[in-house]
Amino acid sequence: MNAPKQTANLTHWDERVDLAAAFRWTARLNMHESVANHFSLSINDDGTRFLMNPNQMHFSRIKASDLIEVDANDPETLNKPGAPDPTAWGLHGGLHRHCPHARCAMHVHSIHATVLASLADSRLPPIDQNCATFFNRYVIDDGYGGLAFEDEGERCAQLFDDPRKKVMIMGNHGVMIIGDTVAETFNRLYYFERAAETYIRALQTGQPLRVLSDDVAEKTAQELENYPEQDARHLAELKAILDEEGDSYAS
Repeated sequence: MNAPKQTANLTHWDERVDLAAAFRWTARLNMHESVANHFSLSINDDGTRFLMNPNQMHFSRIKASDLIEVDANDPETLNKPGAPDPTAWGLHGGLHRHCPHARCAMHVHSIHATVLASLADSRLPPIDQNCATFFNRYVIDDGYGGLAFEDEGERCAQLFDDPRKKVMIMGNHGVMIIGDTVAETFNRLYYFERAAETYIRALQTGQPLRVLSDDVAEKTAQELENYPEQDARHLAELKAILDEEGDSYAS
């Protein structure tokens, strides 16, 4: 999709459009948190410059041209016009400063992921195919220390020390998902919330759980990791729906 004339000077237009679509669809799925929560996407080689949502704009209104550009290495960021939300700077700035493999990062307080993060045991057992997707591929943060200002953001970033683990179940908080692209990260966010919902609903039955063996869970996770183009097709279909509706996300 081409940039409209009034936004032609903005760089990384395709990435902006993808990220705006992810914001819009996250709102539709009711996985947003009012004017809080943030998505970011690196735009330079070392990952320290990134696009993210402007301060306290609702996900359902965010357009490609609204996204701000932030430098994780600029200590004056919060003192400049158009500064990001301080917790967004703390969490995403810390992440992009310390985790170059986290090209895209999506943080939400979606209902079922947050319920999982609120349990004393926040592990996600492989009780179905979606849950198996995340077998041995998440880290649990059990050290919540308050709002994600810079110290808390730095602490959280250190937990993504294993590039294989791209989900952080943030105890008493929510979930952070990372990936290489918007499509990959949004797809992972979507399926993690679905997996968490399945697990929480299964617990509500009070019945014994049918847990897959480690070997089958790992085999399933690898098969899904190698499934061709599902993440790209997922986002492309969502954008096609938005386009058919005349949505303004790509403006």
